[in-house]
Amino acid sequence: MKIIILGAGQVGTTLAENLVGEDNDITLVDNQPLRLENLQSKHDLRVVTGSASSPRVLREAGAQDADLLVAVTNTDEMNMAACQVSYTLFNTPTKIARIRNSDYLREKDKLFQPDVIPIDHIISPEKLVTDEITRLIDYPGALQIANFADERISLVVVKAYYGGPLVGYALSALKDHMPHIDCRVVSILRQDKVIRPQGSTIIEAGDEVSFICETIHIKAVMAELQRLEKPYQRIMIIGGGNIGIGVAKQLEAQCSVKLVEQDMKKASGLSEKLTKTLVFSADASDQTFLLEEQIDNIDVFLSLTSDDESNIMSALLAKRLGAKKALVLIQRMAYINLIQGGTIDIAVSPQQATISALLSHVRKGDVRNVASLRHGAAEALEIVVHGDINNSNVIGRKISELKLPQGALIGAILRGKEVLIAKKNLIIEDKDHVILYLSDKRTVSDIEKLFQTSTLFL
Repeated sequence: MKIIILGAGQVGTTLAENLVGEDNDITLVDNQPLRLENLQSKHDLRVVTGSASSPRVLREAGAQDADLLVAVTNTDEMNMAACQVSYTLFNTPTKIARIRNSDYLREKDKLFQPDVIPIDHIISPEKLVTDEITRLIDYPGALQIANFADERISLVVVKAYYGGPLVGYALSALKDHMPHIDCRVVSILRQDKVIRPQGSTIIEAGDEVSFICETIHIKAVMAELQRLEKPYQRIMIIGGGNIGIGVAKQLEAQCSVKLVEQDMKKASGLSEKLTKTLVFSADASDQTFLLEEQIDNIDVFLSLTSDDESNIMSALLAKRLGAKKALVLIQRMAYINLIQGGTIDIAVSPQQATISALLSHVRKGDVRNVASLRHGAAEALEIVVHGDINNSNVIGRKISELKLPQGALIGAILRGKEVLIAKKNLIIEDKDHVILYLSDKRTVSDIEKLFQTSTLFL
């Protein structure tokens, strides 16, 4: 596939790194030549220096025969203009744009049409992150939750703790503990080492366990790995940006929410928009303020400003003063591995959320959803199977007969309205939604080839 990525910021660069080894022809466009030179020296890709919406630059990048254009520059207007130019002059088949401004998003159904602004798929990092955070609030104790098959199936990452009934026992005991609930453990991360789970694998305290199950059973499975936490009731949010206000709006109906915004004028405006949230104009690193607002009674402290260092430091202070959980928003991927799992409980990355959404449109075949896991090292994806036994490598075959690459396994299938947790003898049928887990995302191209039909490359 020939792909043009406009913008070599963190998202554009990470996306290029994800795709460059997957039999794709990648061209990266940016107006920073030094940044492009550094990337070209590390990866097998083309670079073009210039404005992302320039007809000359797009022509030089190969827009005339590109399969896909992904506009992820720093400005919504540039992304929209680039898609318009690419459609009008080069008839690029698929155009994806990152749009952040909520004013545009509110009017998206009218704006983003072929005869208005021709964008095929919109990626909104703020909405993606807001939804991710609220899912984590809904499932106390989860580190990551990814939904598939119209939210019928979920992949959940949790840490095992003493007190969980399965801790200290083999995975095979899970069925005895939950005879009426099916789930599949797809990965165990133990002291930074990935373990492929088997029935004889003993779950140890501290293991980071990834499992796939029907969404309605998430809490039942989590209860096997840790003592279930009480629902979060008292939330403190730091930062009144799009993400902070979005999370507050989603949570204020069922939780007691306090939002802290340092800018007094902005805080005043937020207090008018949020009906049940208490809004404060204060400094989140002010220990006196935190103590006055009873930080030791806060169930979750969410530090959601655009400054990584401020988020980290305020979260560390809040935990030291008694906040039960701390979740921080982190832009730099390098920071996530340093902080998550220590004093800070969860780090959420807008880049990782955006990459997951982008990959679902980039993967070959009928891929409906992609989740980037373990900070980009692993991946889960939902593929809809098409064809018949004569033109498909998977239809009509048992899961045990499939030649899956090493580290890849099928976790579950949605067949019509029925959720089927993968078993060796389960036979794959046409139109099945297959949820796969790949411990190494470099095997994606092998999966794509396995699931394509011989007569039509979907």
